[in-house]
Amino acid sequence: MYSTFLFFAEIREEVSFVCIIFMTIARKVVYNVFVSAFSKVLSTVLALVAIGFITRYLGPEGFGKYTTALAFFALFMALADFGLNTVSAREISKKNADEKKIIGNVFTLRISISLIMIVLGLGIVFFLPYEDDLKGAILLSLLAFFFSSSYTVLNGIFQKRLIMDRVALVEVLGKALQFAFIIGAIHWNLGLLAIMGAFVSFMIFNTSLLLWWSRRFVPFSFQFDFPFWKKFLQQSFPLGLATILTFFYFKFDAILLSFLQGTEAVGIFGAAYKIIENATFFPAMIAGLILPLLARHIGNDAIGFRRIADAMAKTFLLIVVPLFIGGFILAEDIILLIGGEAFLASVPVLQILLFSLTFMFFGNFFNTLLIVDNKQKLLVKLLFVCVIVNLSLNFFLIPTYSYIGVAISSAFTEFLVVFLTGFAVYKTQKYFFPFGKIFRIFVSGMIMAGCILIISPYVHFFITLPLAMGVYAIAIFLTRAVEKREWQEIFFRQKGV
Repeated sequence: MYSTFLFFAEIREEVSFVCIIFMTIARKVVYNVFVSAFSKVLSTVLALVAIGFITRYLGPEGFGKYTTALAFFALFMALADFGLNTVSAREISKKNADEKKIIGNVFTLRISISLIMIVLGLGIVFFLPYEDDLKGAILLSLLAFFFSSSYTVLNGIFQKRLIMDRVALVEVLGKALQFAFIIGAIHWNLGLLAIMGAFVSFMIFNTSLLLWWSRRFVPFSFQFDFPFWKKFLQQSFPLGLATILTFFYFKFDAILLSFLQGTEAVGIFGAAYKIIENATFFPAMIAGLILPLLARHIGNDAIGFRRIADAMAKTFLLIVVPLFIGGFILAEDIILLIGGEAFLASVPVLQILLFSLTFMFFGNFFNTLLIVDNKQKLLVKLLFVCVIVNLSLNFFLIPTYSYIGVAISSAFTEFLVVFLTGFAVYKTQKYFFPFGKIFRIFVSGMIMAGCILIISPYVHFFITLPLAMGVYAIAIFLTRAVEKREWQEIFFRQKGV
């Protein structure tokens, strides 16, 4: 958990009223990061335990159907995104923004687009070359999509006020409800459709609670300001295209794999993919919290913007190093824990996808910098190149290497995203990735790796994991990857402040 605080470690208090306010905001954000991270970890644990039950209940082929249905859910979400979530969060964070008008119109626009997508989805599902139970699961994913797309656009309200702990709490409660439904479905042997029904219940719960909560801060209502819609879509649509392109190089491979190799291959790939997917909340969560702050500083305070960006980059480094090293060494233990021996073929898939996860962190970082600088159109062009490369690799690799080919394609594509977006940020903003203390962070990771290699053959996974995390945290302190002064700035106020 130490790594989540690094964003604030780079912010230095100076004796001025402006910096006092800045540190007050920083401490408010550190609370949000801590609570959000803790809640996300808890949600992830619930999700992974649930996956463990589902994989053992459905087996590789059944889990492949479940993964395919969720891939279609992601497809519907991407097609209906239109960049509304990110741009609305950015717009309401601006000074003197009319939140009621923005949220009311964007929420109405989101509902309208979702309804259109449902009609199109209903027409497409019946022509898919799948068995009836998988088609039914995809139809349920359409219902889940409607509720999910409705509430995600409201996240900007909580982001602006730095109260994302509310969203995290709702997600934990929703995951607990979903987990209970899954256990019931397995206990009474209700099959794949009941498992998907648990996913729908999770989305309905989240939508209901967050809609009620958000209207306490912004009492918005349905608004049909069509000139506003047109103007807003002109800003958000390029980002929506970026979301669609991101889907095609990150999640479409599961659908493509189902067409070319069958649902059992999707199940083997999905067991590893679900682990990676549940870890992607780290960059998404931090980027979501930091985006409003970056939006406030860009163009107004170059020094403040660079400090925030540097701290965000350093935070990502501190998180991704132990995730990659620990995950790579313990891949077999993780797969056995999640899926059992029937999914041992997923071990090399997980190890390759860990490279994807690593690059995904920094792709997310550079994407955020481009978005706050209104470089959505440039981002779309870069992601389009990545999609073409990804699809070409998948069509070339899947027939021969199946799920291994998909994993290789994913890792290379994520690397390409980092390279292209990083270069774009450098050219447009003259911002270069901060490599300070990266060696100390890497050394701390190697110390953790040594600990895992020594103790893992003799102790259980659940003992190895916390010990390794503790060793990594101590190594970070001893190597001074995080300075003592930086911790003091987080936890202690200066005299008179």
